[in-house]
Amino acid sequence: MADGITDDGSGEGVRRAVAADVPAVRALTDAAYHHYIARIGVTPQPMEADHAANVAAGRVFVTGEPVVGLVVVEAFGDHLFLDSLAVHPDAQGQGVGRRLLAFVDAHARALGRNEVRLYTNAMMWENRRIYPKYGYEVVERRADGPYDRVHYRKRVDSDRPA
Repeated sequence: MADGITDDGSGEGVRRAVAADVPAVRALTDAAYHHYIARIGVTPQPMEADHAANVAAGRVFVTGEPVVGLVVVEAFGDHLFLDSLAVHPDAQGQGVGRRLLAFVDAHARALGRNEVRLYTNAMMWENRRIYPKYGYEVVERRADGPYDRVHYRKRVDSDRPA
């Protein structure tokens, strides 16, 4: 449970990525984000991430065999930051994203963090419709370099179910 990986459904089938997963992490991230390049006019930041370094640092969790979904998270003193969530286009609509978001909640609680924070590009309107359905509230919208980002947060108190 130290990883937030549980058998009660909140982390079902989610595991910490290992070095052998790096090519799959890279390919999945590219598949999930590539279509946004034309829409937002720049390469989405997750596509430019150092996937090997994130995996080595224990920040990447994957689901499926082959890998069909992943999250990249980083723990800070007062919150867990959800840096990236990617679901392969062929697996979308099958509950993979929901399972990964439940895992993030459970992982945050396991780490003693009562809040999850994330941001998404303002032009990724699919994400802007999804996150509020899972309890995320908008904190602010601001430009970060070439990115127009909407920042969200969610409370994940220990007595709140995932």
